[in-house]
Amino acid sequence: MNVDANVSSRINLMRIVLISGIVFVHIPFDAANSAFNGTYGIFDWFRVFLTEALFRVGVPCLSAISGYLLFRSGLESFSYLKTVRTKSQTVLLPFLLWNSAFFLAIVVALGFGLGNGYVPDPWHASARDLMTQLLATEDFPVNVPLYFLRDLFVCILLSPLLAWLISRVPLLTLSVLLVLALVPELSLYIVLKRSILFSFSLGIYIGLYKIDLKALDRYAHVGVALLLASSALLATIIYLTGPSMPDWVQLFRNTLAIVGALGFWLLSALLIKTQIGQRLSKTGSLSFWIFCAHYPLLLFLWIIWGKGGISIYPLFFLGSLALLFPVLAVSNSLCRTIAPRLYATLTGGRTKKRAEAPATAAAISSEFISQRR
Repeated sequence: MNVDANVSSRINLMRIVLISGIVFVHIPFDAANSAFNGTYGIFDWFRVFLTEALFRVGVPCLSAISGYLLFRSGLESFSYLKTVRTKSQTVLLPFLLWNSAFFLAIVVALGFGLGNGYVPDPWHASARDLMTQLLATEDFPVNVPLYFLRDLFVCILLSPLLAWLISRVPLLTLSVLLVLALVPELSLYIVLKRSILFSFSLGIYIGLYKIDLKALDRYAHVGVALLLASSALLATIIYLTGPSMPDWVQLFRNTLAIVGALGFWLLSALLIKTQIGQRLSKTGSLSFWIFCAHYPLLLFLWIIWGKGGISIYPLFFLGSLALLFPVLAVSNSLCRTIAPRLYATLTGGRTKKRAEAPATAAAISSEFISQRR
């Protein structure tokens, strides 16, 4: 079964929107600038709304998309060895390259006395900690967002078992995985984020059982309104109870991170009808570039900010976003033009999968800026 043009465009749109949202989650701050201090009032609440509520749905939603795309053609056409070989190039290799490059940059910077206190210290780490920093064996890697690629590859390795269970006992399988995803303070060890395992399996279910992805589009406005209202409620609760959230608040957040994926999917039904939605759906591998490169750049900007002696945190929050997206768009375009083979490797060959719209870096940046307003 082929994905129709509308669904395909909406999936591409979801990637760029959700990954842009994930950027908000990773904007650095310190104890003095925690949103829970309430120093900046409504601005701090808005930070919590974006980083602790609305965009926490990003990773579960992206993993559901991956599971769906892997099995949308059914079990009969699924080749495990071919899939593992392909995903080793498109998921595992970029994880290793981007994370190792950032690891080496940290080693060099710390060797010159730069970045102390801002990044993990490989010079004084145990062998076990080094394995985690490089390979995310037990915790997040040095390039923190890349844990998703690590967990996604684990899900791909487990995909035949998950697909077999879902094809025979779908409700039981999804129910067990959902409980495991929602229960606070539980570690599965095989994945760093439990919600990824459930969401990936949910995507498999949608693909295997040919669920109509446009069935609820007529309720898009209601779904988006519920998503925003639920995120606002959760943000208010977290703002009042954080940073040490009670278990019931964590359960609420975990639930919204999963259920909110439907709200974002319905949002894509509205956005894809707009000019900006059409443009963003054709940015192709830029979304993957942003995902892999944004965290090191944010840390670099945070270190520079720390040396400047300016204490008004909202300036950093807004200023880093104003710089980040244009820099990433320009670097994406330059690398693709100057070193196409390297670019293809760093993006997992995603340039070969879809044609990208002939948009300039400046145009792409303006789309991001408009999206945030």
